[in-house]
Amino acid sequence: MKKSRLEAFSDGVIAIIITIMVLELKLPEHGMDDLSSLLPMAPFFLSYVLSFINVGIYWNNHHHMMYLVSSITGGALWANLHLLFWLSLIPFGTEWMADKHFSTWPVAVYGTILFMCGVAYTLLARILASHCGKNSELAEAFGKDWKGKLSLVIYAAAVALAFVNPWISCALYITVACMWFVPDRRIEQKVYKGNHTNNES
Repeated sequence: MKKSRLEAFSDGVIAIIITIMVLELKLPEHGMDDLSSLLPMAPFFLSYVLSFINVGIYWNNHHHMMYLVSSITGGALWANLHLLFWLSLIPFGTEWMADKHFSTWPVAVYGTILFMCGVAYTLLARILASHCGKNSELAEAFGKDWKGKLSLVIYAAAVALAFVNPWISCALYITVACMWFVPDRRIEQKVYKGNHTNNES
């Protein structure tokens, strides 16, 4: 199957996810027009920034990964929907965490959603790499995927630590986001190499 419909659908869903999150940033209720009126919105804004970055990371890396794929299978379609399902829960986790001011259970649930997003992305990557072949650029780019495995370990630890101190968990969520903020260099190198080869031919 061609990959274009999967890419278009994924882009549309991710755009909707971001739109839903930003709509939760509501104006102050008391009619004040100074900066102090925005202070109650701080948890919502901070949660939104973290979630926006996380969704953006998945969109960015999804785009790079699909660049190395020429076709997809039915299994890849379902794996992609599985990823989009967990991404679509990020607005819920974001809103709950902000509304409860980063208390234990909302922070733990938010981390669980991020953990499952990571699992779903890894599953999609493996299915695509298997379809492309073990000697494909995508399979070589992922390799043993230590970065992805480390991210899942950190997320799991963060969920557990939410019952000790939720702020430690939030710091770990930010740590993983920083790890992935720059698009996956393994794939970037393959994309650059392919473009460089095409330009020379």
